[in-house]
Amino acid sequence: MAGSAQRSAEIEEFMQAVSPRLFRAALLVCGDWHLAEDLVQTTLGKVFVSWRRVRRADSPHAYVRTILMRTYLSHVRLHRTYEKPVGELPEQPAATRDPALRLALTQALARLTPQDRAVVVLRYWEDRSVAETAKELGMSAGNVRIRSMRALSSLRTALDGEQDVLAGR
Repeated sequence: MAGSAQRSAEIEEFMQAVSPRLFRAALLVCGDWHLAEDLVQTTLGKVFVSWRRVRRADSPHAYVRTILMRTYLSHVRLHRTYEKPVGELPEQPAATRDPALRLALTQALARLTPQDRAVVVLRYWEDRSVAETAKELGMSAGNVRIRSMRALSSLRTALDGEQDVLAGR
């Protein structure tokens, strides 16, 4: 039990020492106070779980900063948003794309299996290569190609009655 208490005290001391610098770095990369706090907490959780590796690292502080940056990049990838805050609202509403087209496409996508939907989104909306899509989804390149063909065929069938909407008529 003494070893566990000593380990906990060592981790707590390290975390208290590194937290202010982590927070400053997180705030600089993300620009959002609350997100920076969340990133630091997630990073410290990862440090706790992998404490043996952190402690054995040549530079534990650098190791933890790397964890923070990877956590941030992962967050950005997972929570990508296309909204951009502005100081003033525009006078005129922004030009919108055809809502009927968007609705038809999202309804057709919803009919696909989750894996087929992920393949279509990565390959055609995110413009990823077959190899990148396969790597991200943990499947073979051949499986990505097969799923792409099957999903596109299903989409064509689902959108068959929507040709006027898709053609912009």
